[in-house]
Amino acid sequence: MYVGRDMTELTMTSKHEWRDSELAYFQHALSQIAPYLNSEGTTILREIYKEIESRGGFKKREATWTSGTKPVYD
Repeated sequence: MYVGRDMTELTMTSKHEWRDSELAYFQHALSQIAPYLNSEGTTILREIYKEIESRGGFKKREATWTSGTKPVYD
């Protein structure tokens, strides 16, 4: 479950100020509905991808006994 700022607040905040968990959550959520996004939605998704790339991407983590390989949004 995502615990953080909602998209209304984040749209008024520069992508440079978003936390990694917010970028990861909304990148995943918007990617899932990408075929249904309007031009504004695809622009936001593209900006999220660019911000993730500018930060060097998300670090790949190996699965362990206590955690999986998917990023945790909380």
